[in-house]
Amino acid sequence: MFVFPIIYLLVFAIAVFRVLKGKTDGAILFIIFGLPIYITSLSVAALYDFKQWGPFLQGCKEIVILLTLLAVLFSIKKKPKLYLIDWLYIGYLGYILLYVLLPLGEYGFKDKLIALKSVSFFTFIYFTGRFFDLTKINLTQSFHYICLVAIPAALLVLVEAATYTHFQTMTGYADYMFYFFNQDPSGHHGLNWTFEAENDGPKRFASFFANPLDHAAGTLVSIAAILALVTTNSQKIKMNNFIIAAFVCSLCSIVFALSRASFASYFLIIYVYAFITRRKQWLSYFYLLAGVAAVFALFFLSGDLYEFIIGTLNFTNSSSAYHIIQWVEGIQAIISKPLGHGLGASGRISAMLGSNIGGENQLIIIAVQAGIIALGLYIAIYVTVIRLALKMSMEKKGRAKKIALFILLLKIGMIIPYLTAEAESYLYIGYITSFFTGIMINIKYNSDGDRSRYTRPEVGQDRTENNPGGALQTI
Repeated sequence: MFVFPIIYLLVFAIAVFRVLKGKTDGAILFIIFGLPIYITSLSVAALYDFKQWGPFLQGCKEIVILLTLLAVLFSIKKKPKLYLIDWLYIGYLGYILLYVLLPLGEYGFKDKLIALKSVSFFTFIYFTGRFFDLTKINLTQSFHYICLVAIPAALLVLVEAATYTHFQTMTGYADYMFYFFNQDPSGHHGLNWTFEAENDGPKRFASFFANPLDHAAGTLVSIAAILALVTTNSQKIKMNNFIIAAFVCSLCSIVFALSRASFASYFLIIYVYAFITRRKQWLSYFYLLAGVAAVFALFFLSGDLYEFIIGTLNFTNSSSAYHIIQWVEGIQAIISKPLGHGLGASGRISAMLGSNIGGENQLIIIAVQAGIIALGLYIAIYVTVIRLALKMSMEKKGRAKKIALFILLLKIGMIIPYLTAEAESYLYIGYITSFFTGIMINIKYNSDGDRSRYTRPEVGQDRTENNPGGALQTI
């Protein structure tokens, strides 16, 4: 069991060592291989009575990002040109920072800083990718690493399903959550409610991720990476045994994680990909399978799973009803104070203290804390990224097309989870999306003739990986 914190610390050490040596791709290794096992590593460390290491282990992810950001900023040889999307990120961060200084809300400076990190640290991750040296990243290799993570995740979840036992009952998860987050065990399995579909309903399995919802969101990264990898400049699909295995594993994970939002998003990603790439045969199969699934669910499915599906659709189960209650409470709070109730009023800090306002929706959580202006900036960032990714996926070729498809599919796929949870708390997908969004914008706005800050490609890198593509232009 102790292998998890060992792997986590090992990947962290490798990342820091590589960054200090000027090889900033160490951050990518940590994000892909360290973040999926983040909570498992911390809970196992606590299980073996290493609780004093908790704060350091928690801070490893921020250390890697901030160290890498400093490294890439100091490597820039001339003043970078900023575009609309960059200013939106800067504007959002600057506006949220005001709420740390303003005497608004009931929380102290320390709690406000924690809340600030929860809702705005993605901006630092974005700029790490935005100014990253493009010759030091191999997108194809990174996407293969993402697919690689999906395989052991699925193998573990299959063991969980076969034994009908949550892996987290052996990792010290409940004690960790109580010790560090003041959360008592809840639900029927001694963990929390997210590990079961409904009141004593089917179990949800998290594999080595933080919880089933985080696990399910992680599968969205896998399927987006798979679809980006199989995409070529022509209409042909490039498949191999590894990609097929990764796809099957991602499918296993999304089924046993039993997250309604991510399950719908998983197939929405495939549908959007088929639609954008004009794969009519895929669309025909999609409609056929959707029809068969609907008939099967209506006429042949029974028991807990049937009740779970029907209750979800008509919002009669307790989980769906709780979502609605939280949404209404949050919307009422926003209406009462359009400029926000202060950092910490909704989300992690208030949840720990039992005074949460609204929630179960990333947009509401931001608006309750920092008001509708912050919400408007956040939505503007999201929409602008989708628009740019869509344009690049239609117009570009090579790695520019692959990264654009990857981000486009992830952003569209995360719309539903953003409406039903505090999705920024899903570290794996959050860090990957923000970092690779920065890489995408980096590629878009660096022409072949503007590469004075870049060095020669690393040995073994595909030449096609080093063509930034795109021309300098304003949005």
